[in-house]
Amino acid sequence: MTHATLLRTVRRVGTSGAPADVLVVDGRVATVAPAGTVDPVDRDTEVVEAAGVWLGPGLRDAHVHLDQWALVRRRIDVTDCTSAEATADRLAAAVRAGTPDRVLVGHGYRDGLWPRPARRALLDQVAPGLPVVVVSSDLHAVWCNELALAHFAAVLGRALPAGADGVLREQDAFAVTGALSRVADDVLDGYVDEAVGAAAARGVTGVVDLEMDADVDRWVRRVRAGTDGLRIASGVYPSRLDEAVRRGLRTGDVVEGTRGLVTVGPFKVITDGSLGTRTAATADGEGLLTWAPEDLVPLLQRAVAAGLVPAVHAIGDRAVGLALDAFETVGTRGTIEHAQLLQDADVERFARLGVVASVQPEHAMDDRDIADHHWAGWTGRAFPFASLERAGAAMVLGSDAPVAPLDPWVAMAAAVGRDRDGREPWHPEQRMSPLTAWRGSTDGRVGVVVGDVADLVLVPADPLTASSAALRTMPVLGTAIAGRWTHLDL
Repeated sequence: MTHATLLRTVRRVGTSGAPADVLVVDGRVATVAPAGTVDPVDRDTEVVEAAGVWLGPGLRDAHVHLDQWALVRRRIDVTDCTSAEATADRLAAAVRAGTPDRVLVGHGYRDGLWPRPARRALLDQVAPGLPVVVVSSDLHAVWCNELALAHFAAVLGRALPAGADGVLREQDAFAVTGALSRVADDVLDGYVDEAVGAAAARGVTGVVDLEMDADVDRWVRRVRAGTDGLRIASGVYPSRLDEAVRRGLRTGDVVEGTRGLVTVGPFKVITDGSLGTRTAATADGEGLLTWAPEDLVPLLQRAVAAGLVPAVHAIGDRAVGLALDAFETVGTRGTIEHAQLLQDADVERFARLGVVASVQPEHAMDDRDIADHHWAGWTGRAFPFASLERAGAAMVLGSDAPVAPLDPWVAMAAAVGRDRDGREPWHPEQRMSPLTAWRGSTDGRVGVVVGDVADLVLVPADPLTASSAALRTMPVLGTAIAGRWTHLDL
């Protein structure tokens, strides 16, 4: 049976804005014609009177941790706390409002500019008798009280090497956040379903899910249970490489039992730390390399031979340079995730090697002050969007949710404005053009044309001419996947 939707009187992004009718039949754009000239296919055709709103391709977030995002939405937000003491006070207030059953969890601390460091004893006073954990905004560190360290050491079956500050970094932090994520399937799936609905309400039709402990099977379960508001590309980490090779999982393959909504994503490798945790590997020798070059190359070679496309996390300029070296040695395409600090000589290598810069522009707004302090003298080549664009490098935009909100409008606003909260733009010479930001958020599409899969978004203003402030708060009037509405508010 044919399913048809007629969008009457829309203006298409990437055109002059002349009103048009757009007919979608069985999930594809079948007709685009001047407004008032297209008739319904039959009496069952859904007719949407769009009244001149703008129609564009659906939005895609190229880097999320969807389980973490779903969980963080239920944790205590400390992102605006400017000291260890203020963070502890926020948590103590939450305890007074209602003590949780097992573990008190906060999220979003940024200690790079705190006047005094984190101390384990400070958290011990927050909730005596209760494990307390605060996850850093970048997910690369967790701050724990004494009971939390003992609790997670028992859960993980090993000692956790925290000092007097109670902070665990990198792999130890990932182990704790992984343990925090061990929620009953039905509970976590419910949280994820709500998060998927919220993303659809912001115009998102697809994400690359780089959850560390995820696998495609959990997405099969979720889609079968009715979580069908997004297209999911589910990534593979080194810990699951053997399994992926055994099962013949290849990047881009459609996963059976998901109605075409779930595909195998990229092969994710984390090669350094982060700016906020001060573990990004930089050219001055600071930071942490988590994969030595001599180990990274054979790892990527094995993944590529199995049909997996690499997505290499590299934030500091030393890590980025080594990641580009590995791509060149292996001779493969793929992405470098984050690419926050680049040597000038490495900018053109992205374009020459065909490596995509997968960037999260809102991180520049979150971390501008930390960068000015810890990367002093280097920030002209931090988050160098304009430099990459001029070099001809491809860029895709994401959030790294929960590090930043799963909201492509926020990412586009930060990319084209490099401003927020009324502050002066930060290194405005590195602004991204609106067209590049838009294409980086729509899987390379600009407008809607006949033959397209009808992954669509309806908004009241042209995204290509909107200010950064308007982009950041852009209302979304409709979102569709293959012509099926996942959000409609017209």
